[in-house]
Amino acid sequence: MTASISIRDVGPRDGLQAEAPVDVASRVRLVDALVAAGLRTIEAVAFVSPTAVPAMAGAAEVAASVVGRDGVTIVALVPNVRGAEMAVTAGVDALTFTVSASAVYNERNVRMSIDASIEQLAGVCETAGERPVDCVVSCAFGSPYEGDIAPATVASLCARSFAAGASSVTLADTTGMATPRRLIDVFADTGVGVGLHLHETRGTALVNAYAGMEAGVTRFDTSVGGLGGSPFAAGAAGNLATEDLVHLCDDLGVVTGIDLNRLLDAAALVADIVGHPVPSRIAAAGPRSRLAPPA
Repeated sequence: MTASISIRDVGPRDGLQAEAPVDVASRVRLVDALVAAGLRTIEAVAFVSPTAVPAMAGAAEVAASVVGRDGVTIVALVPNVRGAEMAVTAGVDALTFTVSASAVYNERNVRMSIDASIEQLAGVCETAGERPVDCVVSCAFGSPYEGDIAPATVASLCARSFAAGASSVTLADTTGMATPRRLIDVFADTGVGVGLHLHETRGTALVNAYAGMEAGVTRFDTSVGGLGGSPFAAGAAGNLATEDLVHLCDDLGVVTGIDLNRLLDAAALVADIVGHPVPSRIAAAGPRSRLAPPA
């Protein structure tokens, strides 16, 4: 079991993209709440077409209000070189780019072939300059359209991403098809120098995170409140909740640097922002420490 992990909270981007659009000020408040809880890497915006993803309109305005916090890396998702240019102009600290191991999903998500996406990735990395670019390989553990994806296919796409200039790679279980066994199968081909981006579609995100930590994974994407889900894959559920993973890590003695109580405040805030309860189990039930008898 790894001794410590780093968490990139993608709630302000991945979490809110599946919701009805909320105002810029509320999105900034959410980022501030995550910073107060100890999050030091936050995917705050996406520079994508507001027609395709209305909830991400106003990315430049959000970025202008959150970039520059001491010790905090503000990340933007970009789908292409034009998005990267806009993100760089906005002054974000790092970029994420998505390419899918599923050819059909890639076409539906970004309207490009996998080969075309890799070409765009090379341009994004060039545009980013010294900013790190993390390539998120979606559908890494299975596709809703094509079924199982061979681990060798995922490994090849990881290698191509690095060759295109990516500074890191994160494997995404976009529609919740991963299991601990499948994680290990993919790690056998890719190695464990990758991050994990997990979804709760089939209720396996936390056990997959545990299996990842046992295998030595130290980077995780999570979303405050457990919000999220791809608008381009029917039935895709939210991300692994940040507070669910932090709660588990606190009990295991795995260091995250995140204050769980303040994180629960952020989960309450995001529930208020979107106007409905969040799917996070810890947000609903509270941490187990609250049930402990007085000393």
